[in-house]
Amino acid sequence: MRVLSGIQPSGALHLGNYFGMMQKMIAYQEQSELFCFIANYHAMTSVDDGKALARGTLEAAASFLALGLDPQKSVFWVQSDVPEVQELTWFLSNFTPMGLLERCHSYKDKVGRGLVANHGLFAYPVLMAADILLFQSEKVPVGKDQKQHVEVTRDIAIKFNNRYGEIFTLPEPEIDDDVATVPGLDGQKMSKSYGNTIDLFVDSKALRKQVMRIVTDPTPVEEPKDPDGCNVYKIYSLFLDHTRRQALRQRYLAGGLGYGDVKQELFETIDAFISPYRERRAALLDDVDGLRTTLADGAQKARYVAAKTLAKVRKKTGAAY
Repeated sequence: MRVLSGIQPSGALHLGNYFGMMQKMIAYQEQSELFCFIANYHAMTSVDDGKALARGTLEAAASFLALGLDPQKSVFWVQSDVPEVQELTWFLSNFTPMGLLERCHSYKDKVGRGLVANHGLFAYPVLMAADILLFQSEKVPVGKDQKQHVEVTRDIAIKFNNRYGEIFTLPEPEIDDDVATVPGLDGQKMSKSYGNTIDLFVDSKALRKQVMRIVTDPTPVEEPKDPDGCNVYKIYSLFLDHTRRQALRQRYLAGGLGYGDVKQELFETIDAFISPYRERRAALLDDVDGLRTTLADGAQKARYVAAKTLAKVRKKTGAAY
């Protein structure tokens, strides 16, 4: 089973990134053929500072490796190091109806939040389709907000295959309902766009400050509290097994629990969890040349696979003559 996913280096990685995608990808390398990349072309829809994007790309790569991604067990690369993806994007663009893109809710949502309505943002799903189809991906783990883009990918692939034969594998989205949407400080989906994140690799002081900002209701300490309506409980639960989660639930329901106390426990849990990974990440970023070599090796493996798909596309469409 070939599994593919990518992550944007558009800012500091956070708990939503880890539980929504990164943790799952690291687990997949032990059981599937994992293709995982840093989606720096996609990040250009929101990041126009070249130095910031370059730095963010290296930091995202180091973060993934520090958290346990093994480049010997997976194919791990930076999107812009595989130029075949842009060529395939053009081929696919000619099989993408305007109406299909106009119906994409992600575009409408981002424009509604103030992003500039440009072609890159509008055609984002076509580039994502190229990422997926170029590597004949069978399974694409995504959050609920990205499911529609995988469906768009399937629609484009079907149109292309109907015209030229069975060129592309039709991918299936995979959504883990338990962690598909990780809540942020305000209860909305945790997202850099909303400014409501708990960042993975900030120092302990900054981490505690973020955790203490989690929005809670005004229920008095002595009264029972609803764990299912509490952002602190929802985030804390991500770190707990079933038994510990049930114990925390009972503490909520029993009354006498202060939100400040639970936030402190959550901070200590996150800090203990991330501490060894902070050290590994720092070591990787201290050896940037070594990090770039790792990414270049991954890109070479990715291009080997990409070239096979693109050769078929070029031949069938007449681009190869």
